[in-house]
Amino acid sequence: MKDIMRVKCLLSSDVETLINQQIKKEAHSSAIYLSMASWCNRNGYDGSADYFFAQAEEERLHQLKFFKYVLDMGGNAVSPEITQVKAEYNSFREVFEEALEQEISVTQSIKNIAARCHKEQDFVTLEFLNWFFKEQREEEYKARRAVELFDVIGEEGTGRWQIDKHVGQITYSEA
Repeated sequence: MKDIMRVKCLLSSDVETLINQQIKKEAHSSAIYLSMASWCNRNGYDGSADYFFAQAEEERLHQLKFFKYVLDMGGNAVSPEITQVKAEYNSFREVFEEALEQEISVTQSIKNIAARCHKEQDFVTLEFLNWFFKEQREEEYKARRAVELFDVIGEEGTGRWQIDKHVGQITYSEA
């Protein structure tokens, strides 16, 4: 029966596995951002907490977009278990540095899916992934700009307060 079902699925087993791994990565990213929001809130960085709450929701929407795509293609989307989410950070800056690292990791993971799709000539999934590449360009830009605020504004005196106020104002424009 499994072979009959695979005929109905427009994704190869390898691509389906990679996308299910991406679903887990997006869910993990959402959980990480919730944890970052909690840390920021506990430490008095309300603007940054709001920023990370929004990021968490966005990652959850990415997870659902991948999930629905697998189902639309006749595959088996797997709801992941999320564990090992860091709850404590050594500094305000570390939170944002790890957020940037997380976005870079997500981008690399999507690139890996695209590379497999190229190899298999899965142009439908490649077209689907284009939306995520544009999204990741924006996400990495915003995360990088947030880290740069620490160098531009500095953390001394009211620096952290200023950074907290400016984080939510970072926008990306394709020009």
